Amino acid sequence: MTRPSTGPSPRERELVEAAQAGDEGAYGRLVEPLRAELHAHCYRMLGSVHDAEDALQDALLRAWRGLGGFKGRSSPRAWLYRIATNACLDTIARRPRRGLPADRGPASDPRRGPGAPLTETVWLEPYPDEIIGVEDGLAAPEARYERRESVELAFIAALQHLPPRQRAVLILRDVLGFSARETAEALETTVASANSALQRARKAADERLPDESQQATLRTLGEERLREIVEEYVAAWERGDVEAIVAMLAEDAVVAMPPMPTWYQGREAIAVFLRDFAFAGPWCGSRFEIGRRRVRLVPGRASGQLALGAYGWDEERSAYVPYALQVLTLRGGAIADVTGFVTPAALPAVGLPAELTA
Repeated sequence: MTRPSTGPSPRERELVEAAQAGDEGAYGRLVEPLRAELHAHCYRMLGSVHDAEDALQDALLRAWRGLGGFKGRSSPRAWLYRIATNACLDTIARRPRRGLPADRGPASDPRRGPGAPLTETVWLEPYPDEIIGVEDGLAAPEARYERRESVELAFIAALQHLPPRQRAVLILRDVLGFSARETAEALETTVASANSALQRARKAADERLPDESQQATLRTLGEERLREIVEEYVAAWERGDVEAIVAMLAEDAVVAMPPMPTWYQGREAIAVFLRDFAFAGPWCGSRFEIGRRRVRLVPGRASGQLALGAYGWDEERSAYVPYALQVLTLRGGAIADVTGFVTPAALPAVGLPAELTA
């Protein structure tokens, strides 16, 4: 476990001095070990992989241009987090809050179908945690949330409801384990103000978070039971067995399909949607026919959770092509949420194949 130190190490000091003298290679060696965790930080702040990439690039450019102002009173890691946090706050100020369909209105009538998609810039995006290298465990002894826990969909969705500076304080303190002083310095405020914001942020986040994180649920179920759940779900989905799928769901389960704003809650509503729309024809608007069950699901991971890439047969390409990434949220041994990101590019982004051959 790591935590911000009070100053640079001898090796970091050497790289900083070389970079301040204009050595771009030294700057790259200084920031590269921190790139993955800074990317994850920007994602937590923004709820979007694409926005996180843009904010991180902006932050690294700001850091390079402002390197002459680094005096070594903090570690380069703390200094870079300060810059990245403020780059994210600037991004938040100029674009709408991201969320999931359930954040935008009541559950939909399943008899009306999924409706037209909204712009993708309003939705959370799944996070490729295993590819980018989000590690298990806590970032620091003082952290309250595990690193993988802090990229789960429910956690990211809860963060987006917080005012931006409260969001930043909660992430810096409870995810990264920064001290109150370090957090106050990063946000250019007082320790008292940072502590007050943290208390408000914790209260608001706790009201939206489930009782148990997915990391805790996955550990409790164990690899063998998880494998059984995935295999049963894949088999039922590929053969279009609505009853079998519904039997795996919690009573109040939710199915959502961003960028469509519609979402369905409860076994009965989900059964209607699956039977009359999802398994009845090409409602995604693609060339393959889901209704013929020429569908394959490939297990993977995203956002620290179980995920499945859904592929449909494309006659023109003679291959199964991606149409959605389903991220599963489990409660006990039941499926509580299926968030199906109907974004083909999301599959290769989390390490799943770009297409499947026959």
